[in-house]
Amino acid sequence: MRKVLPRIDRPAQLHALSRSELQQLAVELRDFVLDSVSRTGGHLSSNLGTVELTIALHHVFDTPEDRIVWDVGHQTYPHKILTGRREQMATLRQRGGISGFPRRTESEYDAFGTAHSSTSISAALGMAVASKLKGEARRVVAVIGDGALTAGEAFEALNNAGVSDVPLLVILNDNEMSISPPVGALNNYLARLVSGRVYTSAKEGMRRILRRSPPLLEFAHKLEEHAKGLVTPATMFEEFGFNYIGPIDGHDLDSLIPALENLKRLDGPQFLHVITRKGQGYKLAEADPVLYHGPGKFNPLEGIRPAAPRRTYTAVFGEWLCDEAARDVRVVGITPAMREGSGLVEFEQRFPARYFDVGIAEQHALTFAGGMATEGLRPVVAIYSTFLQRAYDQLIHDIALQNLPVLFAIDRAGLVGADGATHAGAYDIAYLRCIPNMTVMTPADENECRQMLHTGLQIDGPAAVRYPRGVGPGVAIASALTALPVGKGEIRRQSNAARGERIAILAFGAMLAPSLATAEHFDATVANMRFVKPLDVELVQQLAQTHDLIVTVEEGAVMGGAGSACLEALAAHGVRVPVVQLGLPDAFVDHGDPAEQLASCGLDAEGITASIRRAVKDKLASPPVRTAPGKRQATGGA
Repeated sequence: MRKVLPRIDRPAQLHALSRSELQQLAVELRDFVLDSVSRTGGHLSSNLGTVELTIALHHVFDTPEDRIVWDVGHQTYPHKILTGRREQMATLRQRGGISGFPRRTESEYDAFGTAHSSTSISAALGMAVASKLKGEARRVVAVIGDGALTAGEAFEALNNAGVSDVPLLVILNDNEMSISPPVGALNNYLARLVSGRVYTSAKEGMRRILRRSPPLLEFAHKLEEHAKGLVTPATMFEEFGFNYIGPIDGHDLDSLIPALENLKRLDGPQFLHVITRKGQGYKLAEADPVLYHGPGKFNPLEGIRPAAPRRTYTAVFGEWLCDEAARDVRVVGITPAMREGSGLVEFEQRFPARYFDVGIAEQHALTFAGGMATEGLRPVVAIYSTFLQRAYDQLIHDIALQNLPVLFAIDRAGLVGADGATHAGAYDIAYLRCIPNMTVMTPADENECRQMLHTGLQIDGPAAVRYPRGVGPGVAIASALTALPVGKGEIRRQSNAARGERIAILAFGAMLAPSLATAEHFDATVANMRFVKPLDVELVQQLAQTHDLIVTVEEGAVMGGAGSACLEALAAHGVRVPVVQLGLPDAFVDHGDPAEQLASCGLDAEGITASIRRAVKDKLASPPVRTAPGKRQATGGA
């Protein structure tokens, strides 16, 4: 048979394909995804599982006029390939290339930007309501995974959508629940039957008749629920006001397409439950979908080969938590569905009774931790910086306001490489340092990370340790646990320069290494600040009084960040000295290689050096200056 995929440049071309051609397309598309991801790295298991569903959606619906909102977005590679980006897949998640997630600026077929989970139903409902208000006839589809349904926002949206009369289709892409028995010929037949117009019309007709006798209507409703319950999961979605269909085999186009065609003709909120398998069609990914969730480059014939172990900050945290739990029975670990990503696999194995994965429910995770803390436990919340943003109210109201001893192990602080702006931990310093009772620490290396985590556990109030993605500089890690003096930094390099050009670099966290490299060019003093809050004000004042230029460096947003804390401290004490603030700009940093990202923001040694040279060239005559990558602007202050 002639190849199908090379002929597809836009989804409208799928409408004319026969069922056999669509099935051939599925084979070719799956092969293309596997080959493409093996060359670039990216999300694999989830995308192999959505091949047929993607084809069916674009075959049945008229995109981009009809809207498809993909939840999380790491399942959209087949969608990208079929919507004119096949050739661009070679640039996936690379600097200047296409994103690994849906992006409205990238394609008109990406109806909504999604990279954090559980937002699809809310967005799709908003689109459907907007279309109705504008008098536009279009269909809106939200594709959400079973894991994403653990988040409160998804249920808030279901609750709101169920009382609406707009044409909204929610598709549950279920690839984890063990409900294989209902998936078969009988269930597929029933799914097509109850999604068809004959059944729907008959049901509505009976309802109109039985409304005259409420007891009979209630009896008929219960009878229908019980009948469905013989062959399908519990239909709680019907209680939200949805017409529930399924489950059906999400890899069977002969089941998917008729069901979608029927549902396209129905009004009101519809709910289609499809069963898919992560890694479908690639045996290695089917056997271990977690390993193949987000691999780097690999040979598909050989599979992923274990790399030489490298000590990451995540691994340091995981080992530390096990050590603390062995010493103190009060220590518990909490994660919002990030066991592997946050380094909690060994902790779960060794301390299962003290391990709590609460699902994709960051708000609940924090209040849950607060409740534990009130009863004398010492909860440790392992969470990515970008996901902690989702529970900001709980952080303030349920933990900080009550000064509860909850420790936040904040992974992925700073730039994160290929995942890009949606996952970057750019804002935690700024949004944490303004909260009363918080202690915020920034370790410069692996050993300091371990000791800061121990320090945070000793603090009788909320504390956070933010550390970057990936490996550290390779510092030896002490097995002993030693609490650091809270709010105290240290001098790591002392300048011997004569007065007139003395420079002090105040480095926060992982920015210590490039700051030390830069200092060699200027014989500058370098301080490892360690604490953002409480800030070592005494050290900041001392350096300002003995140096002619202060440079603050952080892998976080410049606005409101650690450098701003230094400026505030100097202003409060009437100290005036030129200050250069280096950090992440007031812009979203696109995906790419982590080293390239840092360089683009002027946060590698070369960039820091260039910023200091510009300041020196200005003869240190300007007031405090705030700089972003390649930019400098005057600010008021100390």
